[in-house]
Amino acid sequence: MNISIRQTKILPFTRLQQRAVLLLSSVVLMAACASAPEAPTAELLAAERAIANAERAQVIRYTSIELNAARNELTAARSAVTAENMPQAQRLAIQAQLSAELALARAELLKAQAVNQDMQQSIDALQQEAQRNLSGVKP
Repeated sequence: MNISIRQTKILPFTRLQQRAVLLLSSVVLMAACASAPEAPTAELLAAERAIANAERAQVIRYTSIELNAARNELTAARSAVTAENMPQAQRLAIQAQLSAELALARAELLKAQAVNQDMQQSIDALQQEAQRNLSGVKP
């Protein structure tokens, strides 16, 4: 049995190959060292302001579901920041802001409807009083 071991000659890299390897290594190194995306600070602050505005307007008496949803979304956004999931954090912060604004808008609508109903009852009472006065007046 005759086993022959074949030796292969390793050729040195050409200049083009060396540059390609260097370029590829640089790209990989830069990608690895790239900083994580920044936290959506502006969106988080906007959501916090919207929730605070809704709370100041005493929205909880009218639309507690929407305000609680906004608070939960803001908490989830902060958790996403902690988990370094910035796209989700941004989406949740925007969603929290919109939920708080929706709560405020619905509360204002319900307040306006209550005022409208009170005014309508006052008008009805005045009309009844006017009818009684007209029927009691003799020409």
